[in-house]
Amino acid sequence: MPSLRHRYQTNEFGEHDIHFRVLRDRQQFEDSYGQAEELGISSASWPLFGVVWPSEEVLAQLMAHYDIESRRILEIGCGVGLASLVLNERMADISATDVHPCAGDYLQHNTQLNNGRHIPFLRTAWADSQDDRFGIFDLIICSDLLYEPHHSKDLTMFIQHFAKPKCEVLMVEAGRGYARNFSFRMEGLGFVCEVLDSISPYSNPSTYKGKIYQFRRRF
Repeated sequence: MPSLRHRYQTNEFGEHDIHFRVLRDRQQFEDSYGQAEELGISSASWPLFGVVWPSEEVLAQLMAHYDIESRRILEIGCGVGLASLVLNERMADISATDVHPCAGDYLQHNTQLNNGRHIPFLRTAWADSQDDRFGIFDLIICSDLLYEPHHSKDLTMFIQHFAKPKCEVLMVEAGRGYARNFSFRMEGLGFVCEVLDSISPYSNPSTYKGKIYQFRRRF
C-alpha cells in the first residue's frame, strides 16, 4: 500500500499564522491495522478527518477573536485541529475530541508545527461510554458535524455529558439541513439559540451556505 500523501499549509487567523498538515486529497486511505474498520469508518469516509472544510475555516476565524478568558474549551470533531490550534496560540485552555483513530496524531503533529503547548485529546464516538476524568467545559465548539438525521440526537447527548450547567456551545453548520432539529434538541436541554453574523471561509466563499449557531445555557 502506498504511503499517505500530504500537503502543508499556512493560513492567517487574526494575528496568528497557523501551520498545519492535511491529506493531499480525499483519495488517501491507510488502515493497516483495521482500527478504522472496527470503528465503522469506511474507506470512503476515512480521509474526511484529514482535509480542511469551509466550516472548519469559519470556526477557526471565529476563534481568533472570541472571548476565551478563564474558560475551559472543548472542540468536538477536531479533524486536523485548526480551531484548536488557533485557540492554543491564544493560550486558551483547549481540549479536543474526534472519532477517527488518526486525529490525535494529526493534532499533535500540527501542534508541534506551531511550537504549541500539548492539547489534551480524547478519541471517542458520541455514543461511547465517556471517561469522566476528561472533565466538563464552559465552551464547546464544533463545525460541520451533522451529516445524518440521527446525528442531532447523538451529538446533543454527547454535548450534555461534557457541558457545565452554565455553558456556551458554538456550532458552524454547513447547511446540510439538520440544524433545525439540532436546535430543537438543544433547547430541550435548556439552551437558548441565536444565529450569529456569517463569516466567509477561505475556500469557495461564493458558494458557502453555512451558519454560525450560538447556544447559551445559564443554569
